[in-house]
Amino acid sequence: MKKLLFLAIFSLLYQFSDAQDQTITGFFKENTEQQLQLEASFDKNLNVESIDKNLKLLSSKPHHLSSPGSKTNAEYILGLYKKWGWDAAIETFHVLFPTPKTRILEMTSPTSYKAILKEPELPEDPDSGQTGQLPTYNAYSADGDVSGELIFVNYGLPDDYKELDKMGIDVKGKIVIAKYGRSWRGTKPKVAQEHGAIGCIIYSDPMDDGYFKGDVYPKGAFKNEYGVQRGSVMDMVIYPGDPLTPGIGATKDAKRYDRLNAPNLLKIPVLPISYHDATPLLKALEGPVVPNDWQGGLPFAYHVGPGKTKVHLKVEFSWDIVPCYNVIAKIKGSKFPDEWIIRGNHQDAWVNGAADPISGLSAMLEEAKSIGNLLKTGWKPDRTLVYCAWDGEEPGLIGSTEWLETHQKELQQKAVVYINSDGNSRGFLYAQGSHALEPLMDEIAKTVIDPQTKVSVFERKKARDAIMANNTEAKEKDMNKTSLKLGAMGSGSDYSAFIQHAGIPALNLGYGGEGNGGEYHSIYDSYHHFTTFKDPGLKYEVTLAQTAGRAVLRMANADVLPFDYTHLYTTINGYASELEKLLDDSRKSTQIENELIAANAYKVAQDPTKKLTVPATKSDVPYLDFSPIQNSLVTLKKETDSLKAAYRAKINDNKVSPNFNRSLYRAEQQLLNKDGLPRRDWYKHTIYAPGFYTGYGVKTMPGIREAIEQRNWNEAQQQIKINAEAINRLADYLETAYKVR
Repeated sequence: MKKLLFLAIFSLLYQFSDAQDQTITGFFKENTEQQLQLEASFDKNLNVESIDKNLKLLSSKPHHLSSPGSKTNAEYILGLYKKWGWDAAIETFHVLFPTPKTRILEMTSPTSYKAILKEPELPEDPDSGQTGQLPTYNAYSADGDVSGELIFVNYGLPDDYKELDKMGIDVKGKIVIAKYGRSWRGTKPKVAQEHGAIGCIIYSDPMDDGYFKGDVYPKGAFKNEYGVQRGSVMDMVIYPGDPLTPGIGATKDAKRYDRLNAPNLLKIPVLPISYHDATPLLKALEGPVVPNDWQGGLPFAYHVGPGKTKVHLKVEFSWDIVPCYNVIAKIKGSKFPDEWIIRGNHQDAWVNGAADPISGLSAMLEEAKSIGNLLKTGWKPDRTLVYCAWDGEEPGLIGSTEWLETHQKELQQKAVVYINSDGNSRGFLYAQGSHALEPLMDEIAKTVIDPQTKVSVFERKKARDAIMANNTEAKEKDMNKTSLKLGAMGSGSDYSAFIQHAGIPALNLGYGGEGNGGEYHSIYDSYHHFTTFKDPGLKYEVTLAQTAGRAVLRMANADVLPFDYTHLYTTINGYASELEKLLDDSRKSTQIENELIAANAYKVAQDPTKKLTVPATKSDVPYLDFSPIQNSLVTLKKETDSLKAAYRAKINDNKVSPNFNRSLYRAEQQLLNKDGLPRRDWYKHTIYAPGFYTGYGVKTMPGIREAIEQRNWNEAQQQIKINAEAINRLADYLETAYKVR
């Protein structure tokens, strides 16, 4: 007994000693223990039952943008914030949101088939048959009534059309059918439109999202034959937000585009369907058998078309200006009220949206409740906290974008960081964001414990990365990692306007990888599906709250804000090396392609009776001068190293000025280019942007990278200069920053 008591006391003393010795980036030594105690109290306030209550209630009814459920949920969230001691209000915008009036898809030849276009109610899922659920459609499709031959275009991406060209198949004047996957859905009709198609159908193939993955809902998590992925096809890579008010807030009296002239709206009709409805269409197709990697999971050989298969597609929408309800809650900072830590998750869904977005929202609300409990003890954050429940994310990041555009000037002065989450499920940490924040997230990832394995979420992620690596060298590299690397930010959630338009540092956090399923944007994204398959026991809901909550509290209370721009330098330097390799690879591939074309031309010349056409050779890849980038990076390294030394000195001296902290969080704005990216000037950030044809997927140093990919050599050289100027601006700014007293 005495031995057990001794071991218990020793363990407690060891833990106390360990806490005493622990450091947190950005905190003076004398304040570290207090911060750790605050975080421990924060964790104790997190409650699974509270999360479960909000998850169930907020997903209990349809709550898409402009629906009664959306307003009800916004008012409920507002009430929670006020109950917990926050200063909260609803800020309303007025935005364009189409809902369907007519949806018709029918095969008229060689046989007749009329698509069901409906997901059936399931007795196992009580939420699947509610009234008020949006029907299956793609928002911001054009109105259209078209008939034509059908062509299968695989995933409908640019490379797929190159394959069609090789087959001699042209989609001009035809209707295409594409699989969901491999890119954002809006890319598919965009590329189809560019190639002259008059309509686009998108379906989920069971190979990607159905019985090839596992048992289908309700027996398993995956998409059943009637499930349909709703979603927006607004061209968000041009700009997100309200299509009629780019660059300005969509207030009631805002000046608006005529809808037909909005640059980010498509001109052709688009409709999503189930693989049940896709089966007769694909089975009827004739023409060439598809390439091996185009074959899907339906039980027949896929053909490309065209041929006798003809379809009629008609969609018509109500194009209404509707209210968009953002719930904004604040706690004023006790020391630095004009420095804001902003936390956000959207509240709107396509239907009931238990996974997307209520799982993330419920975790965020639990953070706000826990912070409210801390307020009752007399604690106050040093900096102002701003918690945001966004509306209109699903149609096009609308609520967050309109709020940012309305308050942009103030936010660029006050916003220290924007911390985002969205859907959440069991599995592994994912973290994207401004790379100067890597040390912050590295330390947090090493202190949050994974509820399944009981190791840190950093160690679990590291092990998973090693398992997923495709060669021995990569596996060893992953296992030897000692720090967390943030991913780069593309688009697809509410951080986009903050970082890519306004240059406000941002993070995007969540868990996933073991809660896979086919419920996405369907009526089956329900409380039943989520608690059965996505996160039974809601353990990763608590884990997300711990992770994002620590980020909020450390940014709110840090003595010296935890920005380390040496990490940003290392990241940009890596991107620059990738670009030089991309150019070299393009040069090599061009040479190989031209040699093959020349060889084919010789064969054709030997047998002119075949009358084959030979494509023209590509122009040689010219020399591009990367020296402006290389020189700017040398300067940036020098200044980031000097800033890091100054940072350490301030920590060691226990002395820092508000001006120094302000200079740290405003630095990222130096990477903005006022003219924006080519052909999409809303995107100002020179380092991070969604790709023109990837949608959600990121393109780093996008102006240069996409110019090289598109073989636009003059533009590539211009963008090298623009990027170098941005890096030099940042270096000059940081030189001034580390001299701030």
